[in-house]
Parts: sequence; structure tokens; C-alpha cells
Amino acid sequence: MSKNTQDRAYAMLAFRIIGDFGAIIAVPVILFVLVAQWVEGKYGGEPWLTILAFVLAGLLTAKMIIKKAKEYGKKYEEIGKSSNTDTRINANVADNADKNTTHPRN
Repeated sequence: MSKNTQDRAYAMLAFRIIGDFGAIIAVPVILFVLVAQWVEGKYGGEPWLTILAFVLAGLLTAKMIIKKAKEYGKKYEEIGKSSNTDTRINANVADNADKNTTHPRN
């Protein structure tokens, strides 16, 4: 993998992480709180259900972020490994080319 290709792979991974983590943080909080407020509005009561929904959404979000962070950590390492593999392959090809070259004898 060339340096340019590797940089692009890292950038694409970064954008994917930003999008995923943004959605993972926002969606559960918004859904849980809206449902809790609807239930409180329909049946009355104090905002304890909204507070509980917010806390549950936070716990769910934390669990999902930990899981995704581990997945993205592996993908990040794969990008680095593929770069190292390509570097070793290119070095071996260059070494073999040197060995196969015919040199004039003295």
C-alpha cells in the first residue's frame, strides 16, 4: 500500500468513526428521552422517567462505543499491517531483481 493510499485509508476510517460515534451518541438519547417525555405527558408525573431514560441511553451508548472502538482499533491495525506487508514485498522484489540481474564478468 503506498503512503498516499494508506493516508486515504486512515482518513476514510476517521470519517467512518466520526459518523458512527455521532449516531451512536445521539440516536439512543433522543429516542429514549422522547419516548419518556411522551409517556410522562400521557400519564402525567414528574420528570423521573425522562432522567431514567437519559441514564439508560448513556449506559447503552457507552456499551456500544466500547464495542465499536474495539472493532475500529482492529481495522486501524489492519491498515498499518497491510502497509508493512507491502513494504516487505517491495523490498523482497527489489532484492530478487538484484540477484537475477546479470553483471558482466571481469
